[in-house]
Amino acid sequence: MISGASRGIGKEIALKLAQDGANIVVAAKTTQPHPKLPGTIFTAVEDIEKVGGRGLACVVDVRDEGSVQKAVEDTLHKFGGIDILINNASAISLTGTLETSMKRYDLMH
Repeated sequence: MISGASRGIGKEIALKLAQDGANIVVAAKTTQPHPKLPGTIFTAVEDIEKVGGRGLACVVDVRDEGSVQKAVEDTLHKFGGIDILINNASAISLTGTLETSMKRYDLMH
């Protein structure tokens, strides 16, 4: 299970592990493509399957316990367990420390 695996580093980790035979759970929020950031949980699973892996797309907001629990349950149902968890999801704020609101800081924490 890899959080934040719909694109970027998380997706690259997923593809490498899939090539090596791992079943991959793509756990991320991205269900619709963004004009500046291509990739969704569904396209990531397609790419995983293209390299010979098995994937599962799960809509997950790592800040929401319910969505995490559902992803775990879906994973157990499809793959029977979780052997490795990679916590790759993140939030970023391109502001200085003093300009970052507490709400944004809490999101990144």
